Amino acid sequence: MKPIAIIDDDVAVRDALTLLFETRDWHSATFDSAEDFLARAGVADYGCLIVDVRMTGASGLELFDRLKSQPYVPPVIFLTGHGDVPMAVAAVKEGATDFLEKPFDHRQLVAKVDAALQQDAAHRGNWEVRQSLNARLSELTPREREVLRELLAGRLNKQIADVLDISIKTVEVHRARIYTKLRVRSAVELAALLKDVPLNEIAG
Repeated sequence: MKPIAIIDDDVAVRDALTLLFETRDWHSATFDSAEDFLARAGVADYGCLIVDVRMTGASGLELFDRLKSQPYVPPVIFLTGHGDVPMAVAAVKEGATDFLEKPFDHRQLVAKVDAALQQDAAHRGNWEVRQSLNARLSELTPREREVLRELLAGRLNKQIADVLDISIKTVEVHRARIYTKLRVRSAVELAALLKDVPLNEIAG
């Protein structure tokens, strides 16, 4: 399980949450501002972000807006004062996981963080699989990508040779290299591996 990032400019809050999470055997790291987090942390290194809405410097909402451009963002739980509840609700509509109004009940926070960590564990696995697949696809040459698109269209080697104006032997060589790079052994495995990948991504 990934650690929890606590991003709050109040040292008392950071210390209290660190101790609270230790009672659950959860590891955590603290940051005193959005800028501190962006400078020192990799967002995908954490299983949950606890973010104060109002902080010195960039606000928690501004931090969230910046993070949304990242390839993977773990669940984000906002800590908010009463006057900031509408903003926190808006952030949830934009993709944040939840928010908790100060002063908060520790048991309620633990329950929300536990749910967030479980959510991260489920979603992170799918993201890591896709990252691995993207890395393998990036190894393909432009010609191999062309052959791959034809394979996914269900065309036979001779048909691919005619479409791309290359020899059947060349198609066979490219096909073998595609299988090796994508770590599959058959057209069936290839189709299953790439069933959720848009053709425009394969085209490069």
